[in-house]
This record gives sequence, structure tokens and C-alpha cells, in this order.
Amino acid sequence: MTTEKKPLSYKDAGVDIDAGEALIDKIKPLAASTRRPGADAQLGGFGGAFDLKRAGFSDPILVSGTDGVGTKLRIAIDSGRLDTVGIDLVAMCVNDVLAQGAEPLFFLDYYATGKLDPDVAALLISGIAEGCRQSGCALIGGETAEMPGMYAGDDFDLAGFVVGAAERGNLLPLEDEMKTGDMLIGISSSGPHSNGYSLIRKIVEISGLGWNAPAPFAPAQTLAEALLTPTRIYVKDLMPLVRQGAIKGQIKGLAHITGGGITDNVPRMLPNHLRPEIDFTTWPRPPVFSWLQEIGSVEEAELRRAFNCGIGMVLCVSSEDAASVLAKLNNDSEQAFIIGRLCEC
Repeated sequence: MTTEKKPLSYKDAGVDIDAGEALIDKIKPLAASTRRPGADAQLGGFGGAFDLKRAGFSDPILVSGTDGVGTKLRIAIDSGRLDTVGIDLVAMCVNDVLAQGAEPLFFLDYYATGKLDPDVAALLISGIAEGCRQSGCALIGGETAEMPGMYAGDDFDLAGFVVGAAERGNLLPLEDEMKTGDMLIGISSSGPHSNGYSLIRKIVEISGLGWNAPAPFAPAQTLAEALLTPTRIYVKDLMPLVRQGAIKGQIKGLAHITGGGITDNVPRMLPNHLRPEIDFTTWPRPPVFSWLQEIGSVEEAELRRAFNCGIGMVLCVSSEDAASVLAKLNNDSEQAFIIGRLCEC
């Protein structure tokens, strides 16, 4: 006597192809909302195309970057607030290529989960689309991976990839033009951005507060809302100045303040014979960092390496240009401060 075996499907193994197709239908209008010259933001093919000539470049150098959101995702998952981490994902990538003097052109995302929920995925990708709109780059594709057994419960991960371009000769930093006495201008961050969140989560655990409790440093928000404030995207505010500066040599360098803080990131744009001299009293430190330092008994040196301490991007300009660049930034509703200068090593 033989027993008939039930035919197995991919869905029986935990992968729902129909859910993936439903997600594509949900995100097509999101991608279309990020259209820009050079990209038509059509999804569904095997790759995304971009026309550099239509984007206005004549002799471009491509600059690429990739990143994730890190353990900030854990707060988003645990609190159920998933609509902004996509902005963080885009921000961490586009701010990096901006620091090289490149205009972000197109973005691709990678979303991996144990069980695909098209509504949850669409919410995440809506944040990615918003980040692309804020930075002026097109969402031209991505990958959604349903991997049962790899992620527990509602866990997921996000990663992204951006490609930007600059005309040949306009890349940053301009190390040969940097000299002693050049000034450093810092532009304010929106909070911790997407760095130091393993330490943040440890400090929250010590505090005993739940994610829905009022944030001690921002009582109008819950703790989750305050700590999930999206990473600031600097592209639209800085790109015109970067383009003009690269031609005139006014903007000599940019440093995106990510992991390692101001301490470790500013030297990345400098030649070996120069070092930054930073005065950490020249800008107001946002209350979130003071709270983290107090509750976690974090030493000042550690705080400066783990977090941006209120500065998300640093510009290097000549002392002669510092006042005009600062005025231009503040006139555009930036909060910018002269935070230091360059010295010989």
C-alpha cells in the first residue's frame, strides 16, 4: 500500500511569491514619485538603468556608497514605528557620496525578512522613497528577500546602495589646497542619526524607561519617537554650494559625521600633515546627548567617538571664505557654526 505525498510548494516552505508580487504593485507608485532626469523609476526588470547624459553630466566620475541602518532598527521593530528608518537608510548612503563632492543619482535597497508582509514592507519602502525625494535621487530598484529560518518573528534588515557622480576634477576633498588656518564649519544634526544605537539601547535599558514613555529630553515625544528622529539629509542644501565651491576651490572638503563621531571622521578628509582643532563648546549640544551621557555615565571622549554630538556634516573652507559660507548656510535655514580650524600635525 502506497501513501500519496502532498505536493510541496514554495509557500509551504515559508516563501510566498504572491506576496512578493503584491509588494511590487504597492511600491511602483513610490518609486515613480522619485523620478528625476536620467531615470524613469520603472520597476520589475532585472536591473535599473540611468542615463548620465540626460542628468546633465559631460565627463562624470561615478561615486558609490553602501550602508545600513544598524541597531536603530531594533527600536523601530520593538516600538512598531517603521515609517522613518527608510529615510535613515538613504541618508547614510547619500551623505557619504556628498562628502566626496558627488550628486546622488540613484538608489537601490535590500530588504530581508523571515516572513514577508506586503503592508509592512511598503511602509518601510515609503520611507526609502521619502529619503530619495529629500536627496533628489531616483529609487530605480531593489531586492526583497523572504528567508524563513534566518530572521525570527518580525525581525528584518535593511541595506542600501547609492551611485552619484561629479564632473571630472570636481571631486572632494581638495587636499592640495588645504592649509593651516583653514576653518571648519559644522552643520547641525537632527539627533544621533544612525550611529551609536547599541550604546543607546544599553543606556535605555539602564534607565528602565519603555519606548512609549515620554522622552526625558523631549517630553512632547515618546522615547521611541525621539530616538527614531530620521538622519538629516544634507544633499539639497549643500549640493549647490559644493558645485560652486569645487569650481572656485571654496569648499575644500566635507566630512560626514557617522560612526567614530567628529573625533574620527574629520581627519578622513585631511592630508596627513594637517589635523583638526575642534572647540566642542562652539555649538549647542542637543539635550539627547546630555541625557545619554548622564544616564550611561559615558565619558566625554567616548561620547565624542560614539555620537555626532549635534554636528552631522563638517566643511573645510579657507579663513577668507568662512564668513560668507557660514552666512549662506544660515540664510538657507541651516544651523551652522564655526567649530574649529586646521593645524600642522
